[in-house]
Amino acid sequence: MWRAFFLAIGTMLIIVGVECLLIDSATLASDASEKVQVTNSTGWFQQPQVVQIKDSRVVKPAEWIPWSLIASGAVVVLYALTLPARWGVKPG
Repeated sequence: MWRAFFLAIGTMLIIVGVECLLIDSATLASDASEKVQVTNSTGWFQQPQVVQIKDSRVVKPAEWIPWSLIASGAVVVLYALTLPARWGVKPG
């Protein structure tokens, strides 16, 4: 069980590292919108306006992040492959 767990974690780290290596930036957009009430103070009888703002964030991974994710994922995968030998259980 532990071997499969560590193998999955290492594989995911490698996949996320390769994805970060291939992209320059990612825009995370949300379906939810926020309603903001805007008032204009130019007149006495001015009605407030309701404006909807969409929430989006831009993620730009640093240059060292993909390489560290790939390297740590490789170490975890190699650790997972040596687990049975470390605990004295023979594979097979």
